Amino acid sequence: MMQPTGRTLRVAAIGGDGIGPEVVEATIPVLQAAAALDGLRIEVDRLDWGGERMIRTGRPMPADGPGLLRAFDAVLFGAVGRPDVPDHELVWGLIIELRQRLGLSLNLRPCQSWAGVPSPLRDPDGIDLLIVRENTEGEYAGVGGRTHRQSSREVAIEVAVHSRETIERIARFAFGRARARRGQVALVTKSNAMRYGYTLWDEVVAGIAAGYPDIGYEAVLVDAMAARMVERPASLDVVLAGNLFGDVLSDLACSFTGGLGLAPSANVSYDRAVPGIYEPVHGSAPGIAGQGIANPCACLLSAAFLLGDLGAARGAQAIQQAVAATLRRPDGRTPDVGGAATTRQVAQRVLAGLAAGPATTEPAAAGG
Repeated sequence: MMQPTGRTLRVAAIGGDGIGPEVVEATIPVLQAAAALDGLRIEVDRLDWGGERMIRTGRPMPADGPGLLRAFDAVLFGAVGRPDVPDHELVWGLIIELRQRLGLSLNLRPCQSWAGVPSPLRDPDGIDLLIVRENTEGEYAGVGGRTHRQSSREVAIEVAVHSRETIERIARFAFGRARARRGQVALVTKSNAMRYGYTLWDEVVAGIAAGYPDIGYEAVLVDAMAARMVERPASLDVVLAGNLFGDVLSDLACSFTGGLGLAPSANVSYDRAVPGIYEPVHGSAPGIAGQGIANPCACLLSAAFLLGDLGAARGAQAIQQAVAATLRRPDGRTPDVGGAATTRQVAQRVLAGLAAGPATTEPAAAGG
């Protein structure tokens, strides 16, 4: 863990598309103020990567974009996607390419209850789970192709890739994280119908589990896990999943605790030898872009993730506490969580909570 006191660290800010620039700009002052609590100075470089750049230059980022990011300590990322650019071209040309070329194999997505935030569940209290998602392989590996295009014989093939080494590494990470939480790991696969890739997951993770006798372990089929998340989400601690299932289930889980506007994430490597990319799980939401009503909390909580990974534990906790205290107030919520506050107002209240200190903020549940 880094010792940040007195240091100046460089953070690349990629607003991206839609509401991405709005939530990133709202987050930067909070990130810098929270870092100062640990004696850390954050220098921010704003990069104009995204859909507008793709329209202008043919690429959403420079060809050597992943290499350029290696000069930074971390990346704060907004969102990607706009209606006038094909999603698969823009997403693959930016965030997925960055994950793969930088080797950011771990995607961490915490989901927790927030006091005062409405939920479609009758009893949303006690939800505190962490989805550990494989981030570079699986169904998003980009292996496949299309033939006989625009004919009646057109065929599209999408090949999922699962490697033993990657499964072993992510499983060990998940069990280690569970040991620091509530001691439970649930693996999600579909091995009853998919005979090769997910049976490999079952076999490898069961072998890893044997080395963690203090951790409760179960393997759950994805359809059963989706039902369980609706019926008993508080029963889950660490959920280990491949790329596709982790992506889908994290959106489902967070819909019970305030939606994607409260869902942070981290894309990191196992050895942390390259900068992590910290981003809200929500998309670019072009329908509300420019209206000033986007929820900044997912991006703020992603900034807390970023600080925690850089060793600034005090600042990370302060953001968590200030977000929790802000959400308790009716005037501290954007329209997506039942309020009328603007993006800027919520961020300013969180910033004020940092300045006031922990004595006046409410504790948040652990995000994992």
